[in-house]
Amino acid sequence: MLIAEVSKKYDISADTLRYYERIGLLPSVTRTPNGIRDYSESDCNWVEFIKCMRGAGLPVEALIEYVSLYQEGDSTHEARRQLLIEQRDLLAGRVEEMQKTLDRLNYKIVNYDKLLGSVKDKLRPPKGK
Repeated sequence: MLIAEVSKKYDISADTLRYYERIGLLPSVTRTPNGIRDYSESDCNWVEFIKCMRGAGLPVEALIEYVSLYQEGDSTHEARRQLLIEQRDLLAGRVEEMQKTLDRLNYKIVNYDKLLGSVKDKLRPPKGK
């Protein structure tokens, strides 16, 4: 799959895909004899993984470390697991903070709905007149 196709499929610019590869976030993509990137299914799985993790706010540095460990092989299973646990715990903390913010926003909206409802009732003419 060419870079333009991957870019469209995952809604990531071609420049971002090249950048991810250059910084080691995306393992080296296979190339044709002419040097054109030819994304395999495995490469696309990495793109999907990176997009998911970045979308959740995981830092690029942590993902680069994960990819580096992955490339070192099976002896890094435990290190990769620990890295993922650390990132999960950080993300869970952010989700908890976001939930508190969401709860506060919902509370405020309900209060405004009550306030505006009572104001609208005062402005509405009595029934039958």
